[in-house]
Amino acid sequence: MSWSPDKTKVSSWNEWDPLKHVIVGRADGGCIPPPEPALDAKVPEDSDMRGMFGPRPQHSVDAANAQLDHFASILEKRGIRVDRPDPLDFNQPSATPDWQTETMFGCMPPRDVLLTIGAEILEATMSYRCRWFEYLCYRQLLQQYYNEDPGMRHEAAPKPRLTDKDYRQDYLSDKIGVPRRLKWTEEKFFVTTEEEPLFDAADVLRMGRDLIVQHGFTTNLKGIDWLARHFPDHRVRAVNFPGDPYPIHIDATFTPLRPGLIMNNPQRRLPDEQRDYFARNDWEIVDAAPPAHQIPPPLCYSSVWLSMNVLVLDPKTVCAEASEVYQLEQLDKLGFEVIPVPFRDAYAFGGGLHCATGDVYREGICEDYFPNQ
Repeated sequence: MSWSPDKTKVSSWNEWDPLKHVIVGRADGGCIPPPEPALDAKVPEDSDMRGMFGPRPQHSVDAANAQLDHFASILEKRGIRVDRPDPLDFNQPSATPDWQTETMFGCMPPRDVLLTIGAEILEATMSYRCRWFEYLCYRQLLQQYYNEDPGMRHEAAPKPRLTDKDYRQDYLSDKIGVPRRLKWTEEKFFVTTEEEPLFDAADVLRMGRDLIVQHGFTTNLKGIDWLARHFPDHRVRAVNFPGDPYPIHIDATFTPLRPGLIMNNPQRRLPDEQRDYFARNDWEIVDAAPPAHQIPPPLCYSSVWLSMNVLVLDPKTVCAEASEVYQLEQLDKLGFEVIPVPFRDAYAFGGGLHCATGDVYREGICEDYFPNQ
């Protein structure tokens, strides 16, 4: 039976097959969360956001929502079904018996929380305390999918305790310096310890039988091992990027565009010994074009390399941020129909176009793109 927008089906095996059903986030109620170990390690040392927390200015929420709504409209006009999450009151304390935080975060980036592998949508553990309850924004949608698709599996990874044992005290200083951070990244010495499994869904790239997972601030080796045990029919491979002093989420560093082609952030190159796996399976890794902007938007944690945070609609079509002229040009030269989407006003709420979406259904089956082991 062919796919119909009126009949829910959950299935997505990779980042490039034709997209037919997606979740697009919202900026409503987005907060700058208060200091906590995982967040402190991420915020750049020269950022004016250090020490700030609380609701984001309403004008910025409105501007972000306008761009998110426009993005959703673009997708819908191309025949893609778009669902939206239910925001919580993020400007309130949240707590467990182990910790308390004064505000939460938001629900602009479903890609961080939800991982779709085949017919399963998995809720990630999350590594920030302020994001512990974020899965609730998506529960109504997931329950709907479960009721409408008899083949859908709704899973949740074990919620971590996120005590101080989960974080290295070395990262609590705000004066570590980038050279030391780069040394620690090269040594795979990250803010997260191996106390318990931790992973964010945005650290996982789905490539058929292979799951490529970044080991960094938000995903530890125990989290990668948990994924390997949970998906025994997949090959789960850990990667890391020594050039990144703040290694969080893979989709502004390593971006598959279609079978056989990946963009890599030229400042965060995949190490040679890890490139071999791609080379012997005839994958080309190209350097992403430079960002068009030298600084991120106001009150934004993310790097300027959100320029390469694109959403592939099918192997010939890709959405990219409208002002990222160099990235648009590169994608055009690589043979894509490029859809420019204004999105910089939404960056501060959780990332770029890929971050702001969560796959529900892509056409296609699980294929082996890496037969040469």
